Order: sequence, then C-alpha cells, then structure tokens
Amino acid sequence: MAIPVIMPKQGQSVETCIITRWFRNKGDKVSAGDILFSYETDKAAFDMESPADGILLDIFFSEGDEVPVLMNVAVIGKTGEDTEQFLPGKAHSATETEPAAASPERVSAAEPVMTVTGSGSGDTLFRISPRAKKLAESRGLPYSNIQGSGPNGRIIVRDIEKAMAGVPDARVSITEYSTEFTDKTLSNVRRIIARAMHSSLQNSAQLTHHLSADVRRLLEARRKIKEGLSSGTEKNDITLNDMVCWCVIKALKKFPEINSHFLGEHIRFFNKIHLGLAVDTSRGLMVPAVKNADDMDLPRLSLALKMVADACRKGSISPELIQGSSASFTVSNLGNYGVEMFTPVINLPQTGILGICTIINRPVDLGNNTFGFVPYMGLSLTYDHRAIDGGPATLFLKAIKEQIENFNY
Repeated sequence: MAIPVIMPKQGQSVETCIITRWFRNKGDKVSAGDILFSYETDKAAFDMESPADGILLDIFFSEGDEVPVLMNVAVIGKTGEDTEQFLPGKAHSATETEPAAASPERVSAAEPVMTVTGSGSGDTLFRISPRAKKLAESRGLPYSNIQGSGPNGRIIVRDIEKAMAGVPDARVSITEYSTEFTDKTLSNVRRIIARAMHSSLQNSAQLTHHLSADVRRLLEARRKIKEGLSSGTEKNDITLNDMVCWCVIKALKKFPEINSHFLGEHIRFFNKIHLGLAVDTSRGLMVPAVKNADDMDLPRLSLALKMVADACRKGSISPELIQGSSASFTVSNLGNYGVEMFTPVINLPQTGILGICTIINRPVDLGNNTFGFVPYMGLSLTYDHRAIDGGPATLFLKAIKEQIENFNY
C-alpha cells in the first residue's frame, strides 16, 4: 500500500519549510532510512529519511519550493499504485483532525479563476497563483500567454521564473537591467528576520539608554585567564562577552521586572533567567536561549553560550530555543566590530535587550592632579516603555555597569 512522505513539523511556530535538495528521483527504489531530501526552516536545516521500503512513485514539490508543514511531499509504494489520493489539496496530509494548509503554489482547483482582458478578442480565462502574479507584475512581465505547469494548467512561480530567464525587466532598458542592479529573492531566513524586526519596532515603544563602564577589572581577569590557558592551570577560555553576560544575569536578579515578557494586557515575570544571545551566522541572525542561566557559575555559563552559538552556526540548534519567547532577556555584542554605540532591537515579547559596544580608552582624572586613559565599554539598553519606565531602566543599566566595574572572578 502506498504511503505519503509528509513534511515534518519542526517546532510549534514553524509553518513552512523549504526543500533545498532532492537526493532521489521519481521512480527510484528506496529503503527505510535512506535520505530523500534536505529541507530548512527559518533557522535550521534537516534531512528527511524514507519512512518505508519501496519505489518513489511521485514527487509533488521541487528544490526551492516552500512547503507547509504536514503537507504530502512525495509518495512511496509499489510500481503501478495510484498516487492521485495523495496530491496536495486532495487529502489530509497528517491527521483527520489537523489538515495541512494548501501550498501557495498548489492550491486546490476551487481557487477563483482570474480574468484577463484580451486585446480585441474578448476575455480569456486562465489560472495563476497569487505568488506567480505578484512576481510577474514586479518584473513587468506579461503573463497572459504563459503556459502553466501547475494543476489544471495553473501558472505558478516556476513558470514565471522560466519565462523571465533571459528576458530583461520590461520597466528598464537592457543596459540598465544588466549593469545597474541585480534582483535577488529574499531567503526564508531573511524574510523571517525582516518581519520580526519590523514587527518589533512597529508594535512596541522602544527607547535606548547609553552608558559606559570601566572595564579594567574585566581586562585584568581576561589576561589572567589567557595566561592560565597557556600554563595549563585554566581550562575554560572565558571571554569578555561571557563576563558581561554574567554581570547582566546578576543585575537581572536585582531588577526582576526587566526579566519579563510584555503580553498586551499583562506582563509575565520569570522566576528564572533564560538568557538570549544574538549570534551572527551565514544564514542570518539567530538568538538562541540559554535556559536557567542564573543557576550557572561563570565557567558553566561560558560553555553554555559557546554551545548554543556553535549549534546555530552548524544549523543544529533546536527550533524551540530560537523563538522570541524562549529567552527572557537578550544580549547582543557588536564590540568586536568596533561599534561604539548602537540601538539594538528588542526580540518581542521580551521587554529589553542589552547591546555591548567596543572598548575605547578615555582620559580620566585619577586624582592628585594625575590624568590617564581608562578603557571604557559602551552599553546600550533598549527597553519597551510600555512595560518599563525610564527610571527603573536606567537603574538596571547602572547595576550592570557596577557589576562590570566591581567584577571579581
């Protein structure tokens, strides 16, 4: 009996996945456990194994297609078995109680037929998916004469892209199109980041305070750690970022109202500190959470921060750890890039985020008519003014400064 290959649901918030590569072709013989295709969510990449032995009877989506979770992707069975019942939009893809949503490119035949006015010969009825229509119009490409390859002859994105191959944008000259710019479709990760950042600024009252902290103690501690690593007396390579995160955790314990989520009609205060860390990866910005960070000493915290950052860069981080609701407060460090001051954007529904800036030597009166240069680290705290007033926010930022300036390891 033929069985469907279903797009898995990776985390409660994941609604679609993108197929990145097929390793098997239609008609291939496969065994249970064979890798059929690779796919990615907005944050991580996965491989899909064959659920059974048999023949790959049909494949419903191509590389690059964005597929709703729990949707039938392919069918495995015996040669000659009918696959019609498994077509997306014709059957429940996962359970009888949870039907999968229709793919943007493979909607059911009940989709309204669009009417395009012909030139002098009346109206012509044809089908085109919303995404294909939007893409064609954005490039000024006439689509009324394009032959559709989708269900019932529907024009889909792949047909528009094929028609655009070698065809210049109708809105500009060939020279302008080839030399002035290049259009690149946003990746799934970039789309998610764009929506999250826009939503954060649009749906909250964000304000940023800037302060600097004397980091002589931090630098001295870092020097001793590096010497210990060289001599073998120190096993943990604790960085300046690890130290600042530890100071943030101590400050959050004193200001629990910052360790919270703003949820519209109420604020959720967390008993534990789940620290988010902004991580720059080749696939885009990720913010994994270190759960129960307040239970850790500095070496354990350092190890935990490195583990989640490495998992993000490898694409193996759990989807549940990179949702905005996973962390209760976030730290973003741009100090290594030489940034002296910036305005970090809150990862909603969190109520605050700390930006760590570069270290700058500043002239300071050391007393007794003695002046010298002291290293200062910039700290930028963005907070949601709906949940936190300026006074408590300033005191919290000052508490971080004090923890840094009185650091003892």
